[in-house]
Amino acid sequence: MRELPAAARGYIGCATLAAALCAAPASRLGAGAPWSSTLALATLYALCEQLPRCPLLGGRIPYGPGSAGASGGSVTGWASPVLLAGVFLLPPPLAALAAVPGALTGPAEARSAAARRLWHAAELALACCAAAQVFRAIGHHPLSAPQFPVLLLPAAAAAATFCAVLAVLDGGVLVAAERHPPRTAWRGALTRSLGPHLVHGLAGLMMAVLWRSAYGPVAALLVLLPMCLSCWVFAQYHRERTAHQATIRALVQAVDIKDRYTRGHSERVGRASVMIARELGMAEDRVEVLRFAGILHDVGKLGVPTRLLRKDGPLTPEERRVIELHPEYGHEIVRGIGFLEEARAAILHHHERLDGRGYPYGLRGHHIPECARVVAVADAFDAMTSTRSYRRARPVPVAVEELRKCAGEQFDARMVRALAASLDRYGWHPDLVTAADAEAGAVREGQGGVARRGAVTARGAGEPAAGGQRPAPRPELRPEGAGRDGAR
Repeated sequence: MRELPAAARGYIGCATLAAALCAAPASRLGAGAPWSSTLALATLYALCEQLPRCPLLGGRIPYGPGSAGASGGSVTGWASPVLLAGVFLLPPPLAALAAVPGALTGPAEARSAAARRLWHAAELALACCAAAQVFRAIGHHPLSAPQFPVLLLPAAAAAATFCAVLAVLDGGVLVAAERHPPRTAWRGALTRSLGPHLVHGLAGLMMAVLWRSAYGPVAALLVLLPMCLSCWVFAQYHRERTAHQATIRALVQAVDIKDRYTRGHSERVGRASVMIARELGMAEDRVEVLRFAGILHDVGKLGVPTRLLRKDGPLTPEERRVIELHPEYGHEIVRGIGFLEEARAAILHHHERLDGRGYPYGLRGHHIPECARVVAVADAFDAMTSTRSYRRARPVPVAVEELRKCAGEQFDARMVRALAASLDRYGWHPDLVTAADAEAGAVREGQGGVARRGAVTARGAGEPAAGGQRPAPRPELRPEGAGRDGAR
């Protein structure tokens, strides 16, 4: 845990202490408590936590839909009903204990794995204890078949409590461990996971009723079969998505090989775009779209002759026009990839300017898609903070000040402010960005203080080089380096 911030260590320590206090009354329950059911449910949950590694499910897969635990602790889709069955069957202290073994032995990211498992165990114990308290406050105990319809309301309340506690705790750890802005740490967390947890609560209630029925605990296991099936389907989706990402990586690597001046640029722009999107409080699905848009914004360079991309001298007006076709080439290249629908707009319009002097269509103001305005700022910032063959990288404050000067004329001022605020919060560490990291960091990009470098300078984004056809409105907006950055 030493690599974690002090605030994160304190937060995890407090949660662990609170969980221990919730479970402590179990020692006073005596031999009459349902210890055998607690042990059985704890073992079952621990086995369910190992299922993502099962070869029958295609190897290791991510946590399923409706998972909780944005910071490394989460509940797989087929494991939540087991915990909620414990909420309905066991006293609150034992319900808390049932979650601990599986959380401590389940999969976790290699970085700070021990801290992540400890946090996972603490938050699940707290959530289970709170949900069990709510269930007993408004429900009936013990469970029996005739009471099943009556128990739907208290079961739903318990599942909602389980979801709410996890959402609140996860938002707090995002602030403490990953330095999320408080105004966005909890945004949408409850609404995204409430529906799946209510479904899991219904499955857990069915498990609990069967557990107490004449058919016994073995019959309760049948409830997990459809959950396993749904998670198997999710695994297939994940493998398909992984294949899509591999395709994207291959396209980016092809661009990097063809245009050696901007190698690594695509990944940095993708992650800088995510930083802006998160600062603006965009929904996670749009953040993912912007990540892809930033990574692929220059894919159209595959259609530009290599001799032009590698030309050391100034570009002629005709060569300039050929290079300015790369947004349209990129739009056509990704046309057949369904999940990149909004990203295509950013690829096509990331060289447009608010004053209408950009390309390819000269759009003005808010006629330029929002995603394109985000990528344009990320792209320009990277170009200014990158070292090129014809100039050294500019310091971050200088680059940000240049973006501010161009805001309202060339760039969207809101996007510029968002990038500046994110840089103030997380810093700027471009050397940490690699092609592999860009794919591995899909959920938390922009959170860990890593920004990107773009392919357009603020002085040259969308501006023609010296000798081009569009006159620069201000001398300081003209591109540097023999006109190369103006085309990027």
